[in-house]
Amino acid sequence: MKKILVISNAAAGDDDTSVLDAVLDVLRAERTVQLEATEDLDHLDRVFKERVDPPEGCDTIVVVGGDGSLHAVVAALHARGELGDVTLALVPLGTGNDFARSVHLDEDPAEAARQVLASDARAVDLIIDDTGQITVNAVHLGLGADAGIAAKPWKDRFGPLGYVVGAAISGFTKPGVDVSVTIDGKRVRPRGRVLQVAIGNGRYVGGGTSLLPEADPADGELDVSVSYANPLHRRIAYVVSLRFGVHDRRDDVVYVRGRHVEVAGEEFRLNSDGEISEPTRSRSWRLEQGAFRMLLPATAPDKDEETA
Repeated sequence: MKKILVISNAAAGDDDTSVLDAVLDVLRAERTVQLEATEDLDHLDRVFKERVDPPEGCDTIVVVGGDGSLHAVVAALHARGELGDVTLALVPLGTGNDFARSVHLDEDPAEAARQVLASDARAVDLIIDDTGQITVNAVHLGLGADAGIAAKPWKDRFGPLGYVVGAAISGFTKPGVDVSVTIDGKRVRPRGRVLQVAIGNGRYVGGGTSLLPEADPADGELDVSVSYANPLHRRIAYVVSLRFGVHDRRDDVVYVRGRHVEVAGEEFRLNSDGEISEPTRSRSWRLEQGAFRMLLPATAPDKDEETA
């Protein structure tokens, strides 16, 4: 019987440790489990370096953590050229759990572990930018990055709702950025300053905000949303509609799909899988279709059922 390699956060608190124990009990009931509690990216890389390659060793890596933990594992394997050598799985144990929500994993970690054991592997897409950095879930600029910065002092107090506070603050105070957006070689018709550009595999950001409500990480396409919601009253209305996941229906939002996206112009910051970048004036992204395999639930509710 092949082993499961479980990657967890060594800095997890007592509450998370008890939850991890419950997850391990579920996995150990059917598979041999090797647990590695990693402290940082260097530690994570050493774990992968010392891992015995399949088929003799671990053929499945289960990430027990949040979006940041999944990103770190995918990025480390991608950098080593080993992303296609194993099957990944995710048991959500974080604050936002946006990717887990996008692929319909249960919020309860032990139940999510049962889902993992019952799931088949599916090919999952990956976003790679022109600097070689990867995005698993979503990358966004303008309001999204501004909201991430504004939300920092509120997250400890309100948890995921801190991102909503940040978005509200940014919606009132930020005028957007003057950038051009090109998708698969075709420039999006400019309508003034851009309030937000979002590119992604996953539907959710910021602990449940449905930024890309039609996205599917296994459909071979990037979902792209470009908002021109200006002036102020339109920005406020956009933030409200964003919270309810209906912003893609607005007449000042362009929602399309593609495989290559370029943004250039006025200086902007990026929020990629929750990490804020340094300012830049241009960036491009491409889709690597079916870049890795992941154990995902076979069936999921459609959008109408989710928002009913």
